[in-house]
Amino acid sequence: MAGGHEGMKPEKEASAGGRASSEESRGDYLGFVAHEVRNPLSTALWSAELLARMAPEERGGARGEKLTAMCLRSLGRVRQLVEDHFLSERLDAHGITMRAEPVPLRGLLDEVAGRRALELVDPVLDVAPDVVVNADRTLLDRAVEALLGAAGRDGGAVRVTARAVAGRLELRFEGAPYAPSSLEDPRKGVQGDPKGRSLSLPMARRIAATLGGSLAVEGGGLVLSLPSEAADYASEPGPGPTAHP
Repeated sequence: MAGGHEGMKPEKEASAGGRASSEESRGDYLGFVAHEVRNPLSTALWSAELLARMAPEERGGARGEKLTAMCLRSLGRVRQLVEDHFLSERLDAHGITMRAEPVPLRGLLDEVAGRRALELVDPVLDVAPDVVVNADRTLLDRAVEALLGAAGRDGGAVRVTARAVAGRLELRFEGAPYAPSSLEDPRKGVQGDPKGRSLSLPMARRIAATLGGSLAVEGGGLVLSLPSEAADYASEPGPGPTAHP
């Protein structure tokens, strides 16, 4: 019996080591999220406190406008981080009821690009109007918004193309270049994003998996693969994105 117990030790130790590694990764991730939320929230509170102390006539001047803009930017960053984090947590916990329906991709892209019109510089959406995927529209909307925002990160040109591959549809988002590590959960100590989008790509990766697809980086571009109802479609080839002066 003693020999049997000894034989079990390596397996138990390996299991314990795996749990410890997973807990450490989880702790690093939560440490990153806490740090990213705390900084802009502190800035927003500081700006609001200064505004509250200013005389009414001062609040309407240049200093008041500057503090108000700082407060709004910081709160927007917090909102982005919190929404992406909570959705990621719900996806990990399988806490979202899926409602799959045919979704025309071009219409969805036009809608999301319209919401991001102030950030995206004339995006090229090379996707035909009849391209359809079967997906939860709300989740797909969040993923597309995250990917468009990521592609337009530096204010350069953004191009979205689509092609059918073996019964699946691949959407490629080209613009700012990315590395495969960009899709991983960030850890404490990693540099954040000034607009609060540090969790957007990991969130989009989770959405892709929930929708039965995947998200990958190929040649610096972001490729979202989804089950398709238009497998015979392929976007027309065209030139890649060009940088705006």
